[in-house]
This record gives sequence, C-alpha cells and structure tokens, in this order.
Amino acid sequence: MAQYGSMLPQRGFRVAPDGAYETSRRGRDILEAPVLNKGSAFTLEERIALGLQGLLPTAVTTIDLQAERSYAQYRHQGDDLAKHLFLDSLHDRNEVLYYRVLSDHFAEMLPIVYTPTVGDAIARYSKEFQRARGVYLCVDDADDIDMAFENYGAASEDIDLIVATDAEQILGIGDWGVGGIAISVGKLAVYTAAAGIDPIRVIPVMLDVGTDRDELLAYPAYMGARHPRVRGDPYDEFIDRFVRSATSRFPNAPLHWEDFGASNARRILERYRETTCTFNDDMQGTGAVVLGGVMAAARAAGTALSDQRVVVFGAGTAGVGIADFICSAMVRDGMSGDEARRRLWCLGSHGLLVEGMAAGMREFQRAYARTEREVRTWQRDGGEIGLLEVVRAVHATVLIGCAAQPSSFTEEVVREMAAHADRPIIFALSNPTSLAEAVPSDLIEWSEGRALVATGSPFSPVQHAGLTYTIGQANNALVFPGLGLGSIVARSRAVSDSMLLAAADTVAEFVDASRPGAPVMPPVDQVREVSLRVAAAVARAAKAEGLARADVNDANAQVRSAVWEPAYRVVRPLISETGGVAPK
Repeated sequence: MAQYGSMLPQRGFRVAPDGAYETSRRGRDILEAPVLNKGSAFTLEERIALGLQGLLPTAVTTIDLQAERSYAQYRHQGDDLAKHLFLDSLHDRNEVLYYRVLSDHFAEMLPIVYTPTVGDAIARYSKEFQRARGVYLCVDDADDIDMAFENYGAASEDIDLIVATDAEQILGIGDWGVGGIAISVGKLAVYTAAAGIDPIRVIPVMLDVGTDRDELLAYPAYMGARHPRVRGDPYDEFIDRFVRSATSRFPNAPLHWEDFGASNARRILERYRETTCTFNDDMQGTGAVVLGGVMAAARAAGTALSDQRVVVFGAGTAGVGIADFICSAMVRDGMSGDEARRRLWCLGSHGLLVEGMAAGMREFQRAYARTEREVRTWQRDGGEIGLLEVVRAVHATVLIGCAAQPSSFTEEVVREMAAHADRPIIFALSNPTSLAEAVPSDLIEWSEGRALVATGSPFSPVQHAGLTYTIGQANNALVFPGLGLGSIVARSRAVSDSMLLAAADTVAEFVDASRPGAPVMPPVDQVREVSLRVAAAVARAAKAEGLARADVNDANAQVRSAVWEPAYRVVRPLISETGGVAPK
C-alpha cells in the first residue's frame, strides 16, 4: 500500500489510510486518468463530489456488468491483433476494469496480451500508436534520466517493480526499437494478473538506444531514436546511469531485464546481480520454468535428473540459461559442476559447440564446449556437427529447442531419440508458433505416443491412438510473477540461484505428469495459484540465504495479503490543508 500523502503532485492523487483515492482532478480529467476512472460505476455521490454530473450516462453500474460487456466486445474483435489493441485501449481508459477482464479470462487472453500476439503489436507499434505508457529513456538524452523518473511522479516507497527492455531481441522477431515498450507493459500486465502486483506500483521502461532495423529507420512516423543501435562504452554508460537512477530512486523495486540481445543480456546481469535485486527473465525465468518441466517429466519417466542426457538446440541467451539451471539442479543433487556440464550438449548457429571451432563462440558458451578429441569420429556437414548426429551419438533423453528454427525437430531426429529413450522429453520452445521446432501432433506420432512434450506457445490437445494428450506450455508466466512477488514480500537484496531453484521446484511439484496424456507443465488457467506458491517458496529461500530485509515469518500468509485485486476503490476529492477542495 502506498503511503498516505505520496504520489503528488505529478499523478494528481494519493492513497488515503482507508485505501480510497483522494484526487485533485475534476470532471473530464478524472475520466481520462485510467487509474481513477470507473466509468459508469462512479456512484451518484462521487459524481457530485468530483464534478462528473452530465459527463456519464445516468445509470450506475457495477464492475461485474462492465466486465461482461467488455468481454463481449473483446470477443467481437476480428483477429488477435484487433483483440490486443482493444485490450490496450481498455487499459488506457480504465485500468481496474482491464485487469478484472484479464484476470477473469487469463488463460484465453495471455496469448493476446503477451506472446505470441504482442509480437505483432510491437512490429506495428509506430503505426498503431495511441498513447504513451511507461518511461522512455533515450541514449541521446542520458542526462535526462533522473528528470524522466521525476516526471513519472512516484516517491521512493511507491514503486515495487521495474521492467526494462532495450528491445534488441524481442521474442523470436528480433530488433523492433522503441516498439519494445509493449513487451515491458505486457510483462507487467502478466505480473498483475498472475500474481496480483499492484499496477500503480510498477514502471515499464523503454531503453531506446536506436535500432538496426532499416524499415524502422526509413519509416517517417517511427517513434524512436532514428539511428543505428549505440554499442560499446556509450551503451554501457547509458545502462549504468539508468541502473543508478532507478535503484537510488526506488530502492525496494526489483529490476527485471527483458529481451536484451545475447551480447548484452548476460553481461548486464552479471554486472549488477550482486549489488541489485535484479534478474533477466529470458535467461533465468526461462531456465527456471524449463527446469521445472524437465524435473516433472523425468519423474513421470521414472528417471532421475542426473541420468538425463540433455541436448539444447539454440545456445543463445535462453538456451545457455536453461543449461545453467539444469546444471545447477544436478549439482544440488550431488554431481560436481564438471560432471553436470558433461551431461549437456549445446548447439549454436554453427552446430555443436566444440573447442576451437572455426566460427568461434561467445564467452558464456565456452563452459559447454566439447573437446575435439571427444567428437573427432562424429559425422559432420561442412565442418559442423548437426542436431541429428548429436542426438544419435549421445542417445539423448531430453531435447530442448530455443533456436527459432521452425521444423528443425524432424521425424528422423525424433525417431532416433525415441529409439534410445522410453519416454523422450522434448520441449519445442521457440515463439511465436510459426517458429516452433515442431508441432506437438508430430512429436507424439513420431514417438508412438511416448514423448513428454512441452511447447513455448499454446497448442490444442493431441489425439493419438485413442488417448488425449494435453500439451503443457513452458510459459515464463509460471515463474516470473511469483518470483517478483516473493522478492517484493521479502524485500530481497538480490535474486539468488537458490530463489530461482525454489521457483523451479514449485513448478515441478504442481503437476503429476505420470498419468497417460497428462501435461508436464501446470495449466495456465491455474497460474494465480502457481504464482502464490512460487512467491512463498522464493520468500522463504530469500530468508534462508539472509537476503530478506523484511521479516518473513509466515510466507504463505504474507504473500496472499500482498495481492492486489481488481476492484474499484472509493474516489473522493483531495482536501487542502485549509479545509477546501485542493486545486488541480
């Protein structure tokens, strides 16, 4: 709860001790403020006190009726992008109603407000632009970072979470410049709908360093900095100034990094993770949720995690993040770090990572490079060792795809894997759907119904040999909302590996994949309960490591009491110190 008297004057309202909003706004200014606007749900008393007479239809309705009407309007939209834009418009008009509708229909709307449809919205951001939301920081105006946060109008105790992106690697669609703000907004919408983080206590941030996409630079109405991406020292200095400003101004707010390119994501995280409560969802969130699914699948297969032979197809930020988490869990189970890494084979854009390979590799990939001696007899194509050969040579039991190469999990690859694994574990994670490494129906058919399958995007159930297979979605929404909420409740000084492993364990424990056709991931329509359990586990882990600044004595109760619900508050005029209505 925000402290009484905060959030003035920039926001024009404050939160009173009884939870009501007190505002200096009047009339149409209130209807144009999405946090305050209740539309036809303003009571007669509120309409008189706030100068709304004649500005609304006569009837006073409830949020229940408004939500039903808004959902019906949503269903009448022509396609997914139109639905996304409709919800965006609702968000801009009435924030509480937006979250009520989203919460009521979360599983249905998650692919609309987030992946995959948000990718279309980002690509069309400058064409469909309606209203700015969040904080836009430009590398060309780095001296104005503090002023931008000042203009946002929140005091230090008023912000619980910041999501920032530089939009270099949006989902599977690459660099879309300033349009990436939609990924920060969408991520925060999921935080609120899934874990109940108060939407007035968060900030979406766009770190605009330019774009390398020629079509954006050539588009006259492009909304961002019109030059190629800034890199090197100027980029690092800009990021550093942002972190210093954000963490000094909002010391209790975890900093979430989203959709940074491979050359920056890990480097930025490693630079700040020891001194700041921060994490990268593409690396750590993806790693934790996939680890949870792999553990659930291994349990269903009747095998130990340490027995798995894991092939990761796509050794970028997400792929190596997944490998790191699987290694960490194996080490926790008693293996040495070297032994754990020897259970993973990672393929990049030039095939299997091998020491001394001509194409070279990034520093963060080197830990997973195999020796040339180990692979000297393996078949190569143009000097590269491909996926089929790796699966054949190592008798893979787990295959994870995050390379955004559609149809790369071929029938030959899957049948080769199924020949050596009773229950092959296959996760085709690339988003959007068009970039998936395989479709679940093929994976089930080619493995004769034995594969334990998860995907990155939602897929319909698969019918095979008289059995219905529910396809689990390895969606980061199963981890990051609870991770954020747990960190907030604990007021954690950092986000540790133990906190992330606690999140993965919770995801794994939530499902029983041993039943024929059962999913290996929790269903998205249970994300609220998953998030609350994850949050409690994360808060307990923070306390156990001595990272919690808050007193965590009953994590379950503290997490549930911190949850914001989409219900209207009383809105009343702000009374000045002299006893009159405060001026606007």
